[in-house]
Parts: sequence; structure tokens; C-alpha cells
Amino acid sequence: MLPTGGGAALIDTSDTVILLLDHQAGLFQTVKDITVTELRNNTIMLAKLATLLKIPVINTASEPNGPNGPLMPEIHQFAPHAQYIGRKGEVNAWDNPDFVNAVRATGKKTLIMAGVWTSVCVMSPALDAKAAGFKVYAVMDASGDPSEIASRTTLARFIQAGVIPTSTNAVLSETHRTWNRPEAAKLAELYALAAPNYQAVIESYLKVLEVGKTAK
Repeated sequence: MLPTGGGAALIDTSDTVILLLDHQAGLFQTVKDITVTELRNNTIMLAKLATLLKIPVINTASEPNGPNGPLMPEIHQFAPHAQYIGRKGEVNAWDNPDFVNAVRATGKKTLIMAGVWTSVCVMSPALDAKAAGFKVYAVMDASGDPSEIASRTTLARFIQAGVIPTSTNAVLSETHRTWNRPEAAKLAELYALAAPNYQAVIESYLKVLEVGKTAK
């Protein structure tokens, strides 16, 4: 009998850091390939997941006091352990030595990146990090671009360079791995952020349990 994969190809939370790049209020207003509500909810999901599974988070902005606007506050609200690295105007976070040093200081070799814009703020550091020997995931639906074509061409370039495109739901599922864990109920709540209709599944299940208890 052939052995199963056993998750060897999936995200290893013990070797992972989440990088949230330029999730700024001004840039949100230019995003056209995903709704801002979805973008924010998916970013919140990543922040909550990082806190629940004790995954390090680093977030950054080139200039939060400029026209791109302040960073969304939910990142530090739901991931209070997140380390903020302010850049000195560099568009590419990987051009900032403080940011790169913070990433290397975690000792992690798997980077999960998301940001606004995908074609700039995510793509540039993702390609550079991949070239530097990191395993890089780009969370496409926790990122946003000014157009569908910008997003599609960025996706093609990721694949060409060996950056792994993924979704918030996939990140949650890969890191979740099993319902037989103490955080299972909290993880179930996160699925409702990544897939809002899943909330109906949870509500139906809870109602069945309630009816079952009443019938006894």
C-alpha cells in the first residue's frame, strides 16, 4: 500500500511567518478585482488565524502618512503580536533592510504574503524573497489590484517565478489540518470569514444540537 502524502506538501505552521503588506485605506479605494469587504475580511481572517495558531506576523507600509492612507487597524486588533516595520519610502518592502532583517530574524523559511496592490506591494517582495531562497505563498484574495488584468498578469508572473498562489480558505484549511484539536471551534468561526455562507452551516449544526438536547 502506497503511503499517503501526510501533509508534507502543505504549509508547516512551525516554519511560517505571515507578511501583510500595505493594507492601507487609500489604496483600498483603488482596488477593482475584489470587493473591499472581501479583502478586509480575508485579511482579518489571516490575522486571527495567526493569533490562534501562534504564527508570527510582520506588517509594513512605505508611508502611512501619505496619500495611500493609514494601515487597516484590524491587523493589530486581531493580531496584537504583529510586528510593524515602517519603511523609508521604498515601494518594494524587500528593499528595506529593517523589513528583510525582521523576516530573517523569525528563522522561518515559509512566507505567506498578502497586500495591496498585488502587482506591486506583493509581487516585488515575493519575487525577491523567492530568489533569496524562501518558500513564498501569495494570498490572492487577501490582496487587491486596480484591475482584473493587473491581477491576472501578476498571477502568471508568480507561477512563472515559483511563487505559490493561494486563497485565504486554502491557507486556513492547510494550517487547520484536523478537527481533532482544541482550537477546532475557533477555527470553524474563521471559515465564516473566508467563506461567509459557511456561517449557515455552523448555525444549522448548532440548531440541530439544540433541538437534540430539547428532545431528550
